Amino acid sequence: MVTFEKNTRLKNILKGIFVIFLYFFVSLFKDLPLLLMGLHYDSFSIFGKEFYSVLIEVLLILVILFVFKDEFKKAFYDLKKNHLKYFTSNLKYYIIGVIVMMLANATILMLGGNSSDNETAIRGQFEMYPIFTFISAVFLAPILEESVFRLSFRNIFKNNLLFILASGLIFGGLHLTGMLDSNLFFLYLVSYSAMGIVFAYMLAKTNNIFVTIGFHFMHNGILMSLQTFLLLFG
Repeated sequence: MVTFEKNTRLKNILKGIFVIFLYFFVSLFKDLPLLLMGLHYDSFSIFGKEFYSVLIEVLLILVILFVFKDEFKKAFYDLKKNHLKYFTSNLKYYIIGVIVMMLANATILMLGGNSSDNETAIRGQFEMYPIFTFISAVFLAPILEESVFRLSFRNIFKNNLLFILASGLIFGGLHLTGMLDSNLFFLYLVSYSAMGIVFAYMLAKTNNIFVTIGFHFMHNGILMSLQTFLLLFG
């Protein structure tokens, strides 16, 4: 849970900036520990690369959980008291986000667009190493992404509208870095930002990061379960 008291405001902002910086630094230089040990990421097998990527994600999550330990502790106790209320009151917003995402994707297909580079990459990884990809997408990504793009952004932005737009649009846009020249970029942005905006709204409404993590778990779990079904029977 995030508070905006004057005596903790600067500390919260600095924590949010630090976690965002750490996330992007690790994303850009995740092979740095290997280089320091004289190893090269590109020389690893696909299995080795996937294992190393999951390991880095886990370590990054542990550091972020330590930084936000107070926020997570307060949110956990709040969730125990209000979990049913939070789920029932926010389910409709999740459904709205899914509908917007589906409409955007349907429009993209009707206009001749294809799956985004990010989605294509995830499908390829899932076909080769479904267990690692499932663990990363369903269990690790929700914790990591909600901590960075929701909790960190909330620590920085006090204004609800500014927080929701910044969190949702940046979250969606970063999934589309390889598609900036696409004529359908705006529709792709709507598709990928829809859930980010919904999750940000949930956090602004409940002030509980476990709410957004829970719905993100559910969302990615549904998508990856569909991928598993298609892989086995498609």
